[in-house]
Amino acid sequence: MRILGIDPGRAIMGYGVIESRDDEIAPVDYGVLKSSVRSPIGERLSYLYNELVKIIRRYQPDAVAIERPFMMARNVQSALAIGEAQAVAILAAANSGIPSFEYAPTQVKQQVASYGASSKEQVQEMVKLQLGLSQVPQPDDAADALAVAICHLRQMHLSNLLAKQQ
Repeated sequence: MRILGIDPGRAIMGYGVIESRDDEIAPVDYGVLKSSVRSPIGERLSYLYNELVKIIRRYQPDAVAIERPFMMARNVQSALAIGEAQAVAILAAANSGIPSFEYAPTQVKQQVASYGASSKEQVQEMVKLQLGLSQVPQPDDAADALAVAICHLRQMHLSNLLAKQQ
């Protein structure tokens, strides 16, 4: 199974592709998409969409996992910007015929580091260990996207185990 994880952001969007065979997880690719903060919003979102479609075509994931924005009443503008980037990722997956799944930050932390209140550094260290990397993936947005992909993989394994018990 191949999974594309997305850490949505309008200025910087992290992506990470992992592949799972049996009980092994391997990184395929990861990085960030950077849109120009000086460009109009429509151009920025279009750029992110087009680049995501290219990544989807290149790696042909079975699923796209997207981190849901963490809503804070104090920073509504930031939450809206992340929501726009999240919608772009959902649209790119849907238009490519690939199912998308959304996960709250606490779900990602729980699945990757076994603790829903883990620090960002703890989660990134677990990403490094689980993917057999020599160092934490950089930039942080890419590591976060890989964590979302791992979260989806773990969630699918859990769902499959529960389905077998019924």
